[in-house]
Amino acid sequence: MKDYLRIDHVKKTFGELTTLNNLSFNVSQGEFLCLLGPSGCGKTTLLRIIAGLEKPSSGRVFIKGKDMTAVPPAKRNVGVVFQSYALFPNLTALKNVEFGLKAKKIPRPEVREKALEALEMVGLLDSKDRYPAQLSGGQQQRVALARALALSPDFLLLDEPLSALDAKVREKLRFEIRSLQEKLGITTIMVTHDQEEALTMADKIIVMNSAEIMQIGTPQEIYQMPANPFVADFIGAMNFIHAHQDTENGQMLAIRPEEIMLTDEAGICAIVEKLEFRGPIYRGLVRLEDVDSPLHKRLLLIDIATNIVQQRKIKKGSLLTLSLGEKQMLSYREKVGV
Repeated sequence: MKDYLRIDHVKKTFGELTTLNNLSFNVSQGEFLCLLGPSGCGKTTLLRIIAGLEKPSSGRVFIKGKDMTAVPPAKRNVGVVFQSYALFPNLTALKNVEFGLKAKKIPRPEVREKALEALEMVGLLDSKDRYPAQLSGGQQQRVALARALALSPDFLLLDEPLSALDAKVREKLRFEIRSLQEKLGITTIMVTHDQEEALTMADKIIVMNSAEIMQIGTPQEIYQMPANPFVADFIGAMNFIHAHQDTENGQMLAIRPEEIMLTDEAGICAIVEKLEFRGPIYRGLVRLEDVDSPLHKRLLLIDIATNIVQQRKIKKGSLLTLSLGEKQMLSYREKVGV
């Protein structure tokens, strides 16, 4: 179902502050959508409106073709997982999962069965009798996830669910959440400010900034064809080159560090200012040295494979010849000084 969820011209204001400014988009059944953007851009407010925890100032929320804008959260059949886990410290993992089921007035025999099934889904059946304080952060988040899944929701809503975890646990859990989502086929909307989470987990990404949608697309589209300089800069590293600063409306070119290549042929000369080891690559900062080029003295980021750095003994002060491929170069129009 293509329009499983439809957000139609939703606006949210708090006094004179506009948190969401006329947003519209669709979510298909079974899709994993990430709402991505910096803090304060409105993504959590949007998630809360979808859940029914906030009401829009204007606009409509349609779920499976029905106008659900004024319908309370309990009647929307959504499962919500918060950043803070929101577990009851005095209840075991099993009792925490059962709590939500009991609130739905599900028959008691089904409550235990569904709770155990949900804990098994997230790999915590052996920890069912442990209290939150006896569980790691990753395990607590799995309990929160099990509690949401136990309700068999139409939507799974995740509000920065991994941000409180350390890097290794976060990477493992994001893989587990995505695998589970694909297995269950549950429509999922996740709020994150982490570009790597969005790129690795989502079917579709909505990039937000200052209460507005900057771009909607697949991870590949967002990364390879950013619609504007904000998206280009927010997703991954990007070099921006202002090509014509002597006109009212100039052209700004952009190229990612991994698209700048070393060449043994004619190219642009550059001197290495800095090298930063990143495992499989070095991230270099280079200064362009072609005196006849408008790029003279400009600084660019460049990614060089570690084996190439070692083979060529590249270091600070090394002279390189670079190729800035035209096919990889993005172009934007901008007002000078903006």
